[in-house]
Parts: sequence; structure tokens; C-alpha cells
Amino acid sequence: MHKEIHEQTLTIKNTLKGRSTESSVLLHGLLEYWEEIYKAEKIYITACGTSWHAGLIGKNFIERFAQIPVHVEYASEFRYNHSIMDNKTVVVAISQSGETADTLAAISKANDFGAITIGICNVPGSSVSRETNCGIHTRCGHEIGVASTKAFTSQIAVLYLLALKLADSRKEISKSEMKKYLMRASGAVQKDIKALFRKEKSIKKIAEKYQNASDFLYLGRGLNFPVALEGALKLKEISYIHAEGYPAAEMKHGPIALVDKNMPNVFIVPKDKTYEKIISNIEEIKSRKGKIIIITDSKDKILRDLSDDLILLPRTNQYVFVILATIVLQLFSFFIAVARGCDVDQPRNLAKSVTVE
Repeated sequence: MHKEIHEQTLTIKNTLKGRSTESSVLLHGLLEYWEEIYKAEKIYITACGTSWHAGLIGKNFIERFAQIPVHVEYASEFRYNHSIMDNKTVVVAISQSGETADTLAAISKANDFGAITIGICNVPGSSVSRETNCGIHTRCGHEIGVASTKAFTSQIAVLYLLALKLADSRKEISKSEMKKYLMRASGAVQKDIKALFRKEKSIKKIAEKYQNASDFLYLGRGLNFPVALEGALKLKEISYIHAEGYPAAEMKHGPIALVDKNMPNVFIVPKDKTYEKIISNIEEIKSRKGKIIIITDSKDKILRDLSDDLILLPRTNQYVFVILATIVLQLFSFFIAVARGCDVDQPRNLAKSVTVE
């Protein structure tokens, strides 16, 4: 797992490589069906576990850039729910292995309704690749650790490109904007991830402080709510500590009852339009004596004053921030699990490819 976390300096580069020019996105695997895809009236994203969290981020990207309504649903629910689909619907199925049973069942249902199906997975020749109309491979290399790391960030990168290509085809974005967004994706990520890894010792030190905690809350807003969900899932998977991810404002509607002096609360705090609101959420937890761990790209003194521990990320844009915060949370979970003596590569009760429904 540690090796695969560190491989993300290269895997995201491999995912993006050759898939864009200076001001356009090239997704050759979708070419045959592209006209139907970009004219879609609605999009479903279906997946399980970590891939579902990537889907939530993809929804945000597509709605933000391309102005197409997107519904994200667990594959295990999608196959049984009353989904309204036809040949003007696109269904994007995301799976690391390409063999996830519930996701394959969801693809089968979408195909029966005549929807255009797109597969996003890491394994060429997998069942997802064969059963969908078209697709995009994440190209992040074989992922051996059961808890997904590099596959997740590569899925985010693919969804970012898909959202931009949809926006371009639907005339929702100018060429100058496309150029700006593509430069941000290709230029900033590698440099910023390398800078982040130089903070690894301090992340380890903070993680080890909390190895005996029994519960965690992970809190973020907007794009970073799914990051909070993923951070909580990683901690559960490999350290066996109970953790919940929530939109930061929603913790007032129930979870705040759990907060006491023993409970760590991880806040994901970019310097964006949600910044002032999330500070208010932090203050609510602080007033109830909860432990505050902040992941941020802001050097504001107020965050240092409010936090028990703070991890400062390189200053970047909101899209790269999502990936950097994710990697911090992967390392944080890894170091807690190692400190607790857990098998991080093969956690109990879990399998890499879930082939049962």
C-alpha cells in the first residue's frame, strides 16, 4: 500500500498522458459513441465503495463544467431501483478491477434499457471493458493493496477529462478556459504531490498520536465531501477504527452528539468559497472539546489557533487540492494502521475484487 501511494506521482501522469492537446481532450475509447454521449439528457454514474466516491467527485465535475444533470448511485441499489433510462441516457460504470459483480449487474440493466454505457476501469479485457459500449482505462498499473489508493486518484483524473470534453462539445467552455484547466491538470499535479511527500514524517507523527482513538469524524464541503467519505473508508478498511464521513455542515444534524474530548475530527479546508463556513463548523466542534485535525492549503492564523494538528498542503487550485488531500488521508490511515499492528495490504474480511452480489 505504501508503495502504491507513492506511485501516484507517476500514475496520474500516465492516466493523463496523450489524452489532451493544449486546448482539447482526446478520449479515443469513446469516439464511436461520442455524439450520443455529449448529447445525453442525463447521466448516471454507478459504482461501489471507493469507486462510488470517485463518482461523486465526477458528478461535481460534469455538472460544473458541462451543465448535464448527473445522478450517482451505488451499483447494488441501481440494479433494483426504478431508474428512468432510455437511449438518450449515459451510464458511467466505474470499477478498479472491472469484475465487481454489482457493477456488472448495473451495466446489464443499463444495456437492457438501451442506454449508452461507458466503463472506467484499470484492467483491459476485464468484464466491465467487454460489457460496456465504450470506455476509458485508468492506466495506473496493477494495484495489489486491497484498499484502493492510486486507482482512486486515476479515476478522478479520468472523470476530470471526461467532464472537460463534455463541456467542450456542448460549447459550455471557451478554448482559453480549456487551456487553463488542462494546464492545471498536467502541470501542477506531479510537482505538488512530490512536495506533499516531503511532509510524510510529520503526517506519520500526527497519525501515531491518534492510533488509540475508537471513532473519527471526517468533514468536508463541496468537492471535498467525497474526499471525507474516502478518508473515513480508508481508516475503517485498514485500521478497523470506526469512522464516518459527512458534509461539514451536516454534522450539526446528529453526529455532533458524538463529539467529546476523546474524538478526533478531520477537517478538509481549502481556501475556497466554503472557507468561512467551514471555519464556523470547526469552531462548533472546538467548543465541544473535540480534537481538531485540519488539512488545508491556507496559512491563516485562525486555522492554526483552532487546530490541535494541521497539515499544510502546497497552494494550488481546487481540483488538484482534492487529489492532495486524498493522498494525505491515505498516508494518515496507513500510519495509524501500521502503529496498531494491522496488515495494511490484506485487511481482514476484504477482497480486492468483489465478485459476489
